[in-house]
Amino acid sequence: MNPDIRLVVLDIDGTISGHANEVSEEVKATVKRVQAKGVKVAIATGRMYRSALRFHRAIAADMPLISYQGALIKDPQTNQVVGHWPVAPVHARTLLDDFTPYSDELSIHIYLNDELYVRAITPQTQTYAERSQIEPIVVGDLYAFLEQNPEPTKVLALSDNPSVITVLLEQLQDRYTADQLYLTKSVATYFEATNPIANKGTAVKFMAEELLGLTREQVLVVGDNFNDREMIAYAGIGVAMGDAPAALKAEADWVAPSVEDHGAAVALERFVLS
Repeated sequence: MNPDIRLVVLDIDGTISGHANEVSEEVKATVKRVQAKGVKVAIATGRMYRSALRFHRAIAADMPLISYQGALIKDPQTNQVVGHWPVAPVHARTLLDDFTPYSDELSIHIYLNDELYVRAITPQTQTYAERSQIEPIVVGDLYAFLEQNPEPTKVLALSDNPSVITVLLEQLQDRYTADQLYLTKSVATYFEATNPIANKGTAVKFMAEELLGLTREQVLVVGDNFNDREMIAYAGIGVAMGDAPAALKAEADWVAPSVEDHGAAVALERFVLS
């Protein structure tokens, strides 16, 4: 075992969950061995808290669950909210304006109180809901909804066209400063917006340093996409999955095999158990 690693943080989709939308037995068994060495294990995901909960339980994670890119940290053992950083009302509304030129190609998701609110059930929303095992709530006019519910935990825009998401991300990263919104892609077809404090890097830093009293050198993280960039940069050992974009692989300390080849388990064997 690497004596320095005391906390392991794992992404879900593309990292411990692949096409089957489940955690493999190989990953479960490896996590159990890691925990037997006294190493803490946590999940950090862009998913809703309740959508992520079954994965937290599948690997018997023993730390609070980081969800919504870090905007909500909650302890499943006690149901205590450790931290919650919503989107500012003014930015939630202006994001809807920003989406308008692409309205024919986007499905907009608003997250509040761990519920998913949409203007309509689109094919993209239906696919998302089935994978997340969440029932969306249709509200029609999202502007009116935000008037009554001004501080969503996260705003998500989905498109079947990855180039639309890429262009949208580039435009809005120019439009908003880093202290207004945190903007990212979790997959090629998902544009995500949260409070500027809320990214996986700051969430993992908070967990390691404030909750456990560790240093970054004692943290290993594994992720597969651009929303994992900040936690990979923070951790003493930042691992990118084999299916990750080339730019993320270039920033990682090591590249694991793909999710279908149980790359997260391979990384834990290499850096924690060997």
